[in-house]
Amino acid sequence: MSDSEEEIQERQLKIVLLGDGASGKTSLAIRFAQEAFGKQYKQTIGLDFFLKRITLPGNLNVTLQVWDIGGQTIGGKMLDKYIYGAQGVLLVYDITNSQSFENLEDWLNMVRKANEESDTQPAISLIGNKNDSQKTERETDTAS
Repeated sequence: MSDSEEEIQERQLKIVLLGDGASGKTSLAIRFAQEAFGKQYKQTIGLDFFLKRITLPGNLNVTLQVWDIGGQTIGGKMLDKYIYGAQGVLLVYDITNSQSFENLEDWLNMVRKANEESDTQPAISLIGNKNDSQKTERETDTAS
């Protein structure tokens, strides 16, 4: 390689989506990774994976592994293994469901437990989701 060619660097980062079921984690993952949006709810059983490749300044190619963990797995035996090694955790709650916000403390405790023996801790972000602008069927019927 000549001095004028820039060296391409490769990196992989693991991002985990956590929160109660039906809080919109899968919709966020699909929108980010596939630039699409589905209107139908489909429950995630266990976990699902998404990949997104991006190039950052300095010719750094990053593959983001997005781990979409089903909200029903908070008591699951594998949850700590899904979380371990993540560089980022997105705690997602439904802004129309106060219980999903209150349950974030349990999800955060799982993250701490899964990483208590790790040298590094993941960056954690909080996401309020599901500000749907569509009217419900009942609202539409009464407006007619």
